[in-house]
Amino acid sequence: MTRQLHLRRRLLAGRPARAYWRGERGAVGSVQLVVVLPLLMGLFMAAMQAAMFYYGRTAAISIAQTGAAAAAAEHGTVADCEQAAASLQASIGDALTEVQISCQRTPTRARVTVSGQALSVFPGWRSTVVQQAEAPVERPT
Repeated sequence: MTRQLHLRRRLLAGRPARAYWRGERGAVGSVQLVVVLPLLMGLFMAAMQAAMFYYGRTAAISIAQTGAAAAAAEHGTVADCEQAAASLQASIGDALTEVQISCQRTPTRARVTVSGQALSVFPGWRSTVVQQAEAPVERPT
C-alpha cells in the first residue's frame, strides 16, 4: 500500500462508508438551495410588484389623458372630462383601486389628476399612483 492511500484510509476510518464515497460535500447542495430559493422567490415577487405599479401608473396616465382631451374639446366641460375618464377607468378594470379623478378647466387649459392604489403582490403593501395630464383648450380662430 502506498503511504497516501494508507493515510487516507486512517483519516476516513471513523466515518461511514457513504461519506467516503461522496466526499465531504454531502448536504452542501441542500443548504445552498434553502438559502438561494427564498431569495429567488423574493426577487421574483419584487419584480411582479414593480410590474403591477407600472401597470397602474400606465392606466392612470391613460385615464388622465382621455379626460383632458374631452375637457379640452371646443365645447368640452368638466362633466365631459369626468364622464370620459370614468368610462375609460371602468373599461380598464382593476388596474387601480380607490380611484379619484379631478378635472379642472380654465379658458386656456384643461387639467386632470388621477390618483389611486396600484395592485399589490405583498399583503399590506400600498403603492399610491398619481398622474396628471394637461391640454390646451381648443378655440376657434
